[in-house]
Amino acid sequence: MSRNNIQNQFYFLLSIVLLVTACAQSSKNKNGSGSGESLLGNSAVELPKLVVHKKILSNGLTVLVHENDQLPIFSYYTFFDVGGRYESRKEGTTGATHFLEHMMFKGAKKYTEGQFDTLLEGLGGSTNAYTTFDSTVYYESLPTSGLELIIDMEADRLTHLALNNESFEKERQVIFEERRMRYENSPQGKMFLSTMQEVFKGTPYGGSVIGEEIDLKNLTRDHVFNFFKTFYSPNNAIVVVVGDVKASKVFQLIEEKYGQLQKNVDLEKLKQSKDKQEIYAATGNNFGRTVKLKGTNPLPLFSFVYPGDPIGTRRAFVMDFVSSILGDGVSSYFHQKYVKNERPVLSSIDVSNMNKKFAGAFLISGELLKSTNVNEFEKSFRKDMKSFCKDAINDRSLQKAKNQFFISYMGEMGTNDSLAGFLGLRESLFNDYSYFQKEMEIYASIGKQEVVETCESIFLKQKPLLMVMTN
Repeated sequence: MSRNNIQNQFYFLLSIVLLVTACAQSSKNKNGSGSGESLLGNSAVELPKLVVHKKILSNGLTVLVHENDQLPIFSYYTFFDVGGRYESRKEGTTGATHFLEHMMFKGAKKYTEGQFDTLLEGLGGSTNAYTTFDSTVYYESLPTSGLELIIDMEADRLTHLALNNESFEKERQVIFEERRMRYENSPQGKMFLSTMQEVFKGTPYGGSVIGEEIDLKNLTRDHVFNFFKTFYSPNNAIVVVVGDVKASKVFQLIEEKYGQLQKNVDLEKLKQSKDKQEIYAATGNNFGRTVKLKGTNPLPLFSFVYPGDPIGTRRAFVMDFVSSILGDGVSSYFHQKYVKNERPVLSSIDVSNMNKKFAGAFLISGELLKSTNVNEFEKSFRKDMKSFCKDAINDRSLQKAKNQFFISYMGEMGTNDSLAGFLGLRESLFNDYSYFQKEMEIYASIGKQEVVETCESIFLKQKPLLMVMTN
């Protein structure tokens, strides 16, 4: 099929998920045992086959197109392989990539300030962007009639970004306010930022994507423009188009609008120098200690953080299951043990397996009840670590986690917007938009014993970084 009805396949396969899970539960109830295996046992239920057209222009720009004529709309994503990891606290450039993201909406040569949003909204479309340590992503959703317009607009700002001085200074104040709202005025935000900076201290992930206050004050137009000239080159970008479009038409228009852009021939060498594994090795030195913070939170916050893996390793996939079983939802092991217990000690708890491109961390975070003493909870939690893995992980809890992951993947393939982000993320991380098939194969091959052993390697063989915030 050249055009897939992804949403219909999603709901069909979701019905299989619910049916098989229900049958497994019924079998367990009748027999008093059973693994509850359904979707991702030793062989995974296949995700929909996606027809994706891929083309790499002579200047290095990668273009992916998936045709879906279910509705007369499409989504347009642009991924750039640049984020906070390429900034430097020593050079005072933290926040430069995020600042540039804001300025990309402030006008170029053909489409001046204000026109980008106005024209798209006039068509009934929407636009936004985000910056992480590993990437910067711009995305739009539009009716099919807006295809040529968005390609022209995106090519214009990639070729002739204005970076007007007056707009630059106005946006600096907007970013300061964003930082205050996200970190300074939010106990949870301050806690998260401090935790990440302690975990990744001494590495390119040890800064702030929004930027340090001192750097935001001192960043100049030249700093930001240098990031634009260096990293916003066609050979560092991926364009993904999903929806009611023809791949041949998309390729033709992108060739016309983007084809004249020059690649940065020095970029690959620069990125290799900045992405050496030894640069990220300092992460391993930041655990086995306690850091206490002061905040405005009425109840104490905590985070136990353990060393993790970069995205894509087998251990990272197994740790996904550990995270899901221990802390995903109200039926998870930790929630039942510490929040829904007859004598609860926490108001909330969350587990996250964070996988960045070159490093990772495993976090257990939560908020204590007013009646819970911080020191007593720490002692109790450290004692409980000895039995977490064997108590929480069994055939049933693992199968539940596998089913949840399958449903999540299907959900990400259910709309033009989410599918464009789904494909672009894998192309940017693995140079393979179809890498999700391998992911599902890996998840399906993981058994209970491997999950238990990985869980024990986290809690019994590694010392955590403990972050505590009190008022």
